Parts: sequence; structure tokens; C-alpha cells
Amino acid sequence: MEPIEIGLWVTGAMLVVVLLGMRVAFAAAMAGMVGLVWIFWAKKGMAPDQFMWALQVAAKTAGQVPHSKVSSQALSLIPTFIMIGYLAYHAGLTKALFEAAKRWIAWVPGGLAVSTIFATAGFAAVSGASVATAAVFARIAIPEMLKIGYDKRFAAGVVAAGGTLASLIPPSAILVIYAIIVEQDVGKLLLAGFIPGVFSAIVYAILIIGMALTIKGFGPPVRGFTWGQRFASLPPALPIIFVVVIIIMFVYNPFGGDAWGTPTEGGAIGAFVVFLMAVYRGMRWPELKAALLETAKLSVMIFTIIWGVLIYVRFLGFADLPGAFADWITSLPYEPMAILICILLAYAVLGMFMDAIGMLLLTLPVVYPAVMALNGGEAVSAADSAFGMSGPMCAIWFGILVVKMAEFCLITPPIGLNCFVVAGVRDDISVQDVFKGVTPFFIADAITIGLLVTFPWIVLWLPSLA
Repeated sequence: MEPIEIGLWVTGAMLVVVLLGMRVAFAAAMAGMVGLVWIFWAKKGMAPDQFMWALQVAAKTAGQVPHSKVSSQALSLIPTFIMIGYLAYHAGLTKALFEAAKRWIAWVPGGLAVSTIFATAGFAAVSGASVATAAVFARIAIPEMLKIGYDKRFAAGVVAAGGTLASLIPPSAILVIYAIIVEQDVGKLLLAGFIPGVFSAIVYAILIIGMALTIKGFGPPVRGFTWGQRFASLPPALPIIFVVVIIIMFVYNPFGGDAWGTPTEGGAIGAFVVFLMAVYRGMRWPELKAALLETAKLSVMIFTIIWGVLIYVRFLGFADLPGAFADWITSLPYEPMAILICILLAYAVLGMFMDAIGMLLLTLPVVYPAVMALNGGEAVSAADSAFGMSGPMCAIWFGILVVKMAEFCLITPPIGLNCFVVAGVRDDISVQDVFKGVTPFFIADAITIGLLVTFPWIVLWLPSLA
């Protein structure tokens, strides 16, 4: 049997066991190991006496992967970004941020929901984890919305959808993972996520205001805050803004000259600054312990998925499945943009059955080379490309598109992780209610993705300056 055939059989079997409920990390590692043994054994004609040899070679090949890749300095960004978010929550910074957003924004139609969206966007700027953002604001924002008469399903949907903004707005753990997998510049990808993330928040806000204006009794505005109360709410929220500025300055210096350091250094300093602020605001050992444990749990989960998928990626290299898929994609008699849209739609369907990180890690080794081939290759110039951008810029643009699709998948049934998190935090709201509440945000996400595809400069303007 040819390696490409082995690759197809093993990949198909892996997708089946994932859909049946096996964790992506273990399914990918198992598929990669089985595939490597199969390929090496097939080279020896499937001779019975060569099976142990194939097993030993496969084990050595697979064993080299996790350490060599995960020891990359760039991946240390993930636990530091996650730690920033949990420390900020336990220090009470998130509640201060929500209070400031409420006092400044809640006077508009649907104001408390709009305030929640912008507060989650602000928290996303110090937390790289969508799940953490959704969990935090399920505790803070939903009670406030229920108190003034919001439908509990919509209130839960606002928090679940707002939590997805952490996938794009830097610091973003999933953008770091994308950069590692496709070997692109982490700093430029983090910069590229900023405008689309803010843009997504604005589209969500417009949707909520439109619903409040057209549906009677929906989302009453909250008034009565004086200018003094509004300005008094800003100082407690300033630490989050300060941390955002630190991280941005370590990625890109907007005042000219070189950045202050690497994104990894910026993440570490940002975590240290939030730690100092948390201690200053009264955080004690129980809260610090909880923040560290939550950081460790989420980081270990992400790294375990990466380890397993990297073994599968090594197998794909031996099977030459990415190259074959790229050749097939480029041979299709359709416009490259039409093919790209079909790929994004496939992500929307796949995301209904897989978690976002696992979905990207499993598909990118095959899909990314195909998209780059559609554009004309890694080294193509903007003048000769199919999408009107150079190879490196196409990699950044596609990265933001697939991460936005991953955001979309965080709220789509039946696996939408953010919806389960919100339902888990709120015992009075079922996961079915949360899925019903996020339905309007599907429209907003579809509009945002369409605009990012049609106008790539929304994504590429900031990284083009770096």
C-alpha cells in the first residue's frame, strides 16, 4: 500500500474515533503512531519479522517530536497569557472593568449587553483564553442583566459570544498555536488580530443595539450615572489598559524604532505586573493558588493536545498527505477565492463536532499548504498572487480567518465549548438555553467573516507597519 493511501485510511479512522468521543490529543497521538508503524512496516513488504523493527523506528520518530517542538520559546507565551487572565480575575480587575463599561456605555439601547461585550473585549486584551473569559463574565455580567429584565437565554448568549473575542484580541493563545504550527511570526499575528477583534466586538454591539431598537422591551438602557461616577470608575480599570500597553510595546512599538523585546518577554512582564497589582489589591494565597492551578490545568490541556497532534503531523509528512491535498486543491477548476470560501465553510461544519484548538491543529498541516499553493506559494509576491498579497501576508490573513472560524465554533452546537462553560457556571441556565441565546450572534460572525474576506486590509494594515 502506498503512503498516501495509508495516510487517508489512518486520517479517516482518527476522525471517526474523535467524533465518537475520544479526546483529540489521544486520538491524534494514536493515529500518528499507528500510521508511522504502518508506513515503515509497508516499506519492508509487511514482513512479519520486520514488525518490531517498524515499531522501534516509529517510536523513535514519534518520541523526538514533542520535546523538539514544545521546547520552543514562543510556546511559553501560552501559560503566561492564561495566567494574566486568571490573576486579573482573582484580583478583581474584571469586575472593575465591567463596572466602568456599564457606567460609560449602558445608557444606549441594550446598554448592559453592549457593556458586557466591550468589557469582555477589554478582558480579552489581558487573557488569551476564551473559556476563561466566558467563565469570568458568566459570574459577573449575567446577574446584572437578569436583574433589569433581560431574557436569561440572551444574557447567557451575550457572555458566551463575548468570550470568543479572546481568540483574536492579543494576547491570544490560539494565535500563538497557529504561528507555531505554520512557522510564522508570532508578533505579526498578534498584531493582526487586534483590529479584527475590536471590529468583531463593534459588530456584536451594533447587532444588540439593533435588536433593542426593534424588539419592544428588549434590553432597557441603564441611566442615572453622573459624570463623576463615570470618571471614578476609570482608575480601578486602568491596570488592565496598562498591561495591554506593555504587551503591545513588546510586539510593536507604535512610536517608532524597535519593539522593546519579544512577545514572550512581554507576556512574562505582563504576568508579573498583573501579579503585583493583584497583591496590591489584596489578593492572598488562596486566590493566588486558585489562579495558578487554573493556569496549570488549562496550559496542560493545550500542551497535551499539541503533543498528540505533532506526532500525527510527523506521520502526515511521511505520508505526503499535505502535498497531495495541495496538488488536488490547486487542480480544481474554480476560482481560488471560491475554494477558500468552501474551506472556511468546511471549518464551520467541522467545528460543530470538534473543539477549536483540536480542529485547527488537526487540519492546518493539510489545509495551510493548500491555501498557500492557491495563492501562489510561500515566496510569491503580491503582484503575482491569487489573493493580491504576498506569501507571508497571506499566511497572516488566513490565520486570522481560521481563528475567527474557531471563534464561531466556540458557540456552535453541539460542541460549542463557551456555551457549556456558561451553563456550567450558571446552574439556572441550561446549555440548550445558551445555544438559543447565541443564535443572533451567528449572523454577526457571518458578516464579520465576509468583511474580513472581502477587505483583507482590515487584517493586514497593522502587521504591514511592523
